[in-house]
Parts: sequence; C-alpha cells; structure tokens
Amino acid sequence: MSVGFRAFLQFDRPDPKLTEAFRGIPSSNIGDCVKKMNCMFGGIRAFNHHPLVGTAFTVKVPSGDNLVAQAALDYTQPGDILVIDGAGSTDRALVGGMMLAYAQMRGLGGFVINGAIRDLDEIRSGRIPVFAKGVTPQGPYREGPGEMNVPVVCGGQVVMPGDILVGDEDGVVVIPRLDAAELLAATKQNMEQEQLTAARMKQGTYSEQEHRQAFTDLFLRQGGSFIAART
Repeated sequence: MSVGFRAFLQFDRPDPKLTEAFRGIPSSNIGDCVKKMNCMFGGIRAFNHHPLVGTAFTVKVPSGDNLVAQAALDYTQPGDILVIDGAGSTDRALVGGMMLAYAQMRGLGGFVINGAIRDLDEIRSGRIPVFAKGVTPQGPYREGPGEMNVPVVCGGQVVMPGDILVGDEDGVVVIPRLDAAELLAATKQNMEQEQLTAARMKQGTYSEQEHRQAFTDLFLRQGGSFIAART
C-alpha cells in the first residue's frame, strides 16, 4: 500500500431513501439545524442551476493535478457526488467539459471542487450540478499522487466518504452520515415552522409584538440594553 497514492473503494453509505429525503430542503435550513457549523465557505459556489443532493465520494489530489479524480469516475455509483479536494488552488482546472460529459454518462450526482473548473459554457448547460471556487482556462496535470475515499476538506468543512451533501444557489452543507436521520427530522420541522411564519407575514397576521418578543428578548438575554438617550 502506497500512502498518499491509493484508492479505498468500499465505504459505508447512507440508505438511498434517506439521502433522497433531503431533496428540496434548502441548504440554509439544514445549516440552521447544525448550528451554522457545517456550511461550506471560502468561495465554494454553484456554477449552474441544478440542486445538489447525494452521497460523497471523496478524492484528495495535489493542487493542479486531477489524475486520481479522473480515475475515480469509474468507481462512483450513480448519484454520488465527487468531492475533490485540490488544496483550494485555482491555478489549474480540475474538472472540465470532457470530464463532465463522462460523469453525466456514468450518472454522477454532481461535483464539489475545492479548486477550479473550466469549459464554463458546457458546465452551465450540463445536466449535473457543479460547485467550485473559480474558473480558469488552464488545464491540469495528470501525474498523481492522490487518494480516493479518505477524509477531505472542502470549503473549510471536513467531508467523509458517505456523508450526504445538499447544495443550491446559497451553497453546500455537509450532513454527517451518522447524523442524517436526526437532522432530516429537525430540518423538516424547522422548515415547516419557517414557512408558516413567512406565510403569516405575507398575510399580515404576524404581529409586531410577536417579533419584538422573539428578538428583543433575545437581545436582552444576550446582554444588550436599551438606553433612553445618548448624552
């Protein structure tokens, strides 16, 4: 076994029905239910308008080299999200039009890339979601090393193989596999409550008193104070 240049092909996956149950739930809603702790940042954003839901198949590569990411496509399962940790470098693209075409043929669920892409027109018109840090015309090296299905970091968050990823125009949130069932119940409850409150606001039946009770009370509990006048 060559540490740093190896592929782990077996890992624990969540129930596909559990993964699919997160479809349609906003990433922001899930982010609230994990105490704002699992949302990717650092510039990871959507490059087309397809929602992302799937199981993470992780790849760790050196900056600017996509050999192992290319090889990984042959070992993913339909619906998997290929999460590529390219050390955050945007000097060379790790995914482009040719790779996208093969991923679509293989039924991949999408890409999340801690690095850059190219062939933006093809990615925008493609059938699967692509999230990344940036765009460059410069292509990658294909020399290695790299690893498949090891812990990676993408957008400041650790992603384990088998985690569930949800992404939309707001960004990507990581759902640890072992916490997924608990989070699904919490997010559904949270979303229903938010939708009910938003509907009441639009109907004009949500009172100023309710808003003050919620946020003025929080302001005071957190140590805030009201002062009659500034002298």
